[in-house]
Amino acid sequence: MIIEAMEYIQNKIYHSSDISPTIKSWKSGNKTIVFTNGVFDILHIGHITYLAEAFELGDKLVIGLNADASVKRLKGENRPINNQDNRAKLLAALFFVDAVVVFDEDTPKELITIILPDVLVKGADYSIENIVGASEVLANGGSVKTIDFVNGHSSTSLIEKMRAV
Repeated sequence: MIIEAMEYIQNKIYHSSDISPTIKSWKSGNKTIVFTNGVFDILHIGHITYLAEAFELGDKLVIGLNADASVKRLKGENRPINNQDNRAKLLAALFFVDAVVVFDEDTPKELITIILPDVLVKGADYSIENIVGASEVLANGGSVKTIDFVNGHSSTSLIEKMRAV
């Protein structure tokens, strides 16, 4: 049973080069595709709440996950705490996540142009005009939404708290 569960999880993990057939299948079935992205280094209640709210905006939730090399470039040499394989499996284990796509670039712009989601979602700390891929999604007839964060919950604050112990 555990092997079947792990296979199910693994089958939800993609690289940007192999997600297109799945996206085409969903689009041909008139599924509303929601996309968000991030590092998701230490999964916490803020992430779960954010992703659950994103899921509510459509039929299929796709998460773009920064590969380890891009996390190091963006967050520094001490990050990520969890490697991309572990982060991808944790996200894929969530019942409301339909696909996790690992990307190597610093931004998900190339991945967004491949997927062209119906809804692009980011945290409310972004303004729509500053969200990478927003212009491409809007030009394709999609929408861009922001979701409020759960105050007091971030990977950075958790890491700082652990280091203080």
